[in-house]
Amino acid sequence: MWGPSIVGFGSYHYKYDSGHEGDSPLVGFSPRASALTLYLSGNFEKREELLEKLGKHKTDKGCIYIKKLADINIETLQKMITNHIRHIQKLYPN
Repeated sequence: MWGPSIVGFGSYHYKYDSGHEGDSPLVGFSPRASALTLYLSGNFEKREELLEKLGKHKTDKGCIYIKKLADINIETLQKMITNHIRHIQKLYPN
């Protein structure tokens, strides 16, 4: 658990050019009342292309909001998560 409501899988340590650093889940989600929230990078490979194929959703920076899993293409979501993980591992190698 990352805080009271975010379920995280894996983790990585980040450090920005500003010197700010911390730890974050590699992939996170939160089952909120209004939507299932997925925490993915806003910059992974083919993000926009995959979002177009995902199905019914909303986005905000690094978050993707889904009302029902039945509304999305699970294979597309799997590709998005894989691309996100590759992106984060390139940015912040262990």
